[in-house]
Amino acid sequence: MDKEFITWLEDVFSAVPDTSVRKMFGGVGLFRHGLMYGLALSDGRIALKADDQTTQSFIDENCEEWSHERKCGKRTQMGYWYLPERLVDDPDELLEWSMKAFEVALRADQKKPPSKRKFNE
Repeated sequence: MDKEFITWLEDVFSAVPDTSVRKMFGGVGLFRHGLMYGLALSDGRIALKADDQTTQSFIDENCEEWSHERKCGKRTQMGYWYLPERLVDDPDELLEWSMKAFEVALRADQKKPPSKRKFNE
């Protein structure tokens, strides 16, 4: 990931309060209050966290689910769906989708034992 791309991501996601961008695993994670709600890949595509409450929105937009190829060659889905590209130019709607992705991350975090949770109110 080059610095320009990371700076661009920070600018695009500046509409989402308390978002931080961190390099990781050849990509970039989008975090809010310690929870990862999105990722950006080296090909420039962005994916947001989804679950059974939000996946249909991605399907309705003809988005693809992101999958990771493991060393053994097997593909694994991790609950991230590619962002509709139009949202990059629409800060209000990007905020709405990003906050829903954060809520997915929050729901997942709340299912963990208290000692393993990353978000504490």
